[in-house]
Amino acid sequence: MNLQGKTAIVTGGAVRVGRAISLALAGRGANVCVCYHSSEKAAHELVAEIENKGTGRALAVRCDVSKEADVRRMFERVRDAMGEADVLVNNAAIFPRRPVQELTEEDFDSVVNVNLKGSYLCALEAGRRMLAENKAGKIVQIADVGGLVAWPAYTPYCISKAGVIMLTKCLAKAFAPLVQVNAVAPGAVLMEEGATEEEARAAVARNAIKRVGSPEDVANTVLFLIEGSDYITGETLIVDGGRHLA
Repeated sequence: MNLQGKTAIVTGGAVRVGRAISLALAGRGANVCVCYHSSEKAAHELVAEIENKGTGRALAVRCDVSKEADVRRMFERVRDAMGEADVLVNNAAIFPRRPVQELTEEDFDSVVNVNLKGSYLCALEAGRRMLAENKAGKIVQIADVGGLVAWPAYTPYCISKAGVIMLTKCLAKAFAPLVQVNAVAPGAVLMEEGATEEEARAAVARNAIKRVGSPEDVANTVLFLIEGSDYITGETLIVDGGRHLA
């Protein structure tokens, strides 16, 4: 798919990895909806940055991805402003850290509702609209190596990302052949806020490439799945510097 003039939605698209993905898509000439929940200032600043570059239009839309009505309203706003979405990147996620013995029902619900249910609702809405328009589309889910490797301190997060990987496979079959659905599973591409130098060194030591990744490493993989091939679907590409090999 050539992104020039296409319409793309990036959930959680205002900060961190989502910001890099939004900028990468805009740099390819796509019109980008920066979907945000709490990062309003960052979203509007990013929209201004994209539009100042003159590569395409941009729109900031607040959305609680765990609410079906919010998701539908977001897609309708995008349709009215830019046309129906050709690309969806499901990036919105939360990742609280808490020992398993301290986990509450609310901890589980909040993480799964955003990370898994949110990806489900957004991907379902995107795929249905693409099929109704009878046009090719791309859906990229941002999963995580935590969906493949157990991290007890992030148990609800790992469960949610494992679900995203299976959701990718299910929707790839359901939406074929018009819509390709794939996932990217990053490892350490950004350290947590407040991480110590010792933690950063430990993260580097655990992977084969011996560096912490960057948001651009993920964004470039997203671009590959959208522009690089139309013959990949249901796949999860691991972008972790070889951490999963240990």
